[in-house]
Amino acid sequence: MKAFVNSVRAFAREEDGVALTEYLILLALLVGGVIGAVTLAGTNLATVWNGWATWFTANLTAPA
Repeated sequence: MKAFVNSVRAFAREEDGVALTEYLILLALLVGGVIGAVTLAGTNLATVWNGWATWFTANLTAPA
């Protein structure tokens, strides 16, 4: 029983799990930021692309 208590105490003092948790939280924040930026840029790019397509369709005619 004493060996079990000692192993639990050693596990509680170990800080590797804490560092891993911090890195995982940082990674999640970075991934969320990248997904948000790509989504925003994609939406804006689609709006601009559709505007160009409308202008070309309205102002240019295909050669005969």
